[in-house]
Amino acid sequence: MSDDHSTSRQAYKSWFKKLTRTFRSEPKNSDDVKEFLKLAQDSHLLDNIAFNIIEGAIETSDLHVRDVMIPRLQMTVVKESDSAEAFLPLIIESGHSRFPVIGDNPDEIIGILLAKDLLPLILSNNVSKFKVKDVLRAATVIPESKRLTQLLNEFRTNRYHMAVVVDEYGGISGLITIEDVLEEIVGEIEDEFDTDEEDAFIRTIDNGQTLVNALTPVEEFNEHFNLAFSEEEFDTIGGIVMKHFGRLPSRNESIEIASLKFKVLTSDKRRIRVLQVSSANS
Repeated sequence: MSDDHSTSRQAYKSWFKKLTRTFRSEPKNSDDVKEFLKLAQDSHLLDNIAFNIIEGAIETSDLHVRDVMIPRLQMTVVKESDSAEAFLPLIIESGHSRFPVIGDNPDEIIGILLAKDLLPLILSNNVSKFKVKDVLRAATVIPESKRLTQLLNEFRTNRYHMAVVVDEYGGISGLITIEDVLEEIVGEIEDEFDTDEEDAFIRTIDNGQTLVNALTPVEEFNEHFNLAFSEEEFDTIGGIVMKHFGRLPSRNESIEIASLKFKVLTSDKRRIRVLQVSSANS
């Protein structure tokens, strides 16, 4: 018997003993299941990609829409009353394929506009006669409390890709896409329109608040806010914020650093994505 074969048998026996010990009784929670999967990964019976996907699926079962949705402040919306000349530049700049359309009341969702439905408009060069309501698709509205697993099944069976999220009072709190749900399972899915370090933004919004991509370089952040955060330890402002939290914060958690208040608007299992920055005294 070769040494390699003997070593393989010993590894298998070791793994089997751990498996037997782990499942001497039925698994009581998801941690027990993940422990079993980790043993299979360590014994090379499950590769890293498969392990991460299965682990992501297990963790997603505990999440709700509110944990993953794109918050209202980051939504790109079209007003039903806007002319094509007014909203076309916004659509082109965003690079998205679907846009919620609102009425006079910002909490009134009229429908969903698909960018592809604007192609005849562009080709016909008949912008002046175009009306958004003529090409609207029905909007799917869901509560923040819906479980992600339930939503993913609805995306699959009903064949829609975006839903508008409302709070308990019926106001719009954000939106969610099928890509947002899948990213929780398989990890971040980058495309040509996703923001990276070269495209990092600092965008002023209402009431003295600012949206900041967590990947914004510290040097750029310092220049904008006239601060002097060290560039030695971290390259991005997200790194500095995580250091002060001492962990990966969840959505809507806040912390004060220097003279500023940092609120986490979106984050995933790996990093902070978008921050809302305001004066600590506001």
